[in-house]
Formats: sequence, structure tokens, C-alpha cells
Amino acid sequence: MGSGPASPRPSSEKGFDKYGYNDSARIFFGTCGSWAEAGGQDPSACGVYANDKLVMKWNRAWDECNEAGYDTASICASAMLTNEWNGKVPGGSGETSHDKIIWVGSEGEESPYWREGGYLIWGNYEVIMEQGTSAAGHWWTAHAISNGFGARP
Repeated sequence: MGSGPASPRPSSEKGFDKYGYNDSARIFFGTCGSWAEAGGQDPSACGVYANDKLVMKWNRAWDECNEAGYDTASICASAMLTNEWNGKVPGGSGETSHDKIIWVGSEGEESPYWREGGYLIWGNYEVIMEQGTSAAGHWWTAHAISNGFGARP
């Protein structure tokens, strides 16, 4: 969910803020609604997912890449993010998903960082793994080879 990579949220404070971000640990633990609020949106923008639990984890390179403008390989090449959605909570959507996202640069599928089986998102990133559950059962929309965060070219 969202229209682009997470914006850097510089903070000198430690611990979680009221929305669920812990910037020093590079983790978000909240709901889709609290994520939307942190970005200045109305929580209702999440629709049926507003109460779903969301855990996001990202690395230092993700923050540094955002600060550098999303297209500097020497800074961005190891940028990675995971999203874990859990809608199997009271008032939740009933769906779950787990996503892994890496930086590939503006070359998209022509990038040396591209992995076969993923899909492009936000112009410079690739979803290398996306799977979850819904009323229809278990589904996969991305399964890149490899879909781990290990060694990159």
C-alpha cells in the first residue's frame, strides 16, 4: 500500500512514536490506519485494511537511498524492506501478506540488480516476494529467484 518508498523520518528520539515507527531500530509496528496517519492521510484511506496489523522492517541503505533520491547505486544497491500484513485480527480484513522489496534502480527489468520473477514498484524497486492468504486461499504474486536478501551483483 502507498505510492512510493517510505520517506525518511529523521528523529533523535529512541523507541516507538504514537503511530508505530521506531526510526532508530528501523521498524514500524502498527496498523494500516496508523501508517496512513503518520503520512498525513486519513486512516480511512486504508479501507477494509485500516485495522490490519502491519510490521515493516528496513535497513540503513533504505533510509540513505531515500535521502539520496532513489537512483544512486553506490548508496541504494543494498536497500531492502519487508512488509508483513495481518488482517486476521478483530475488525481486520481477514487477509495476510508478506512482501520483500529491493532497490534495482531506474533501469527496472534491465538493471543488473533485477531478479527474474519479481515486479517493478515505485520506479526503482522490485517486489521479489509477495505471498499471502485471502478467502480464496493461498496466493503468490511475486517469487523472484532468489527471493532472499543475500548477495547482490
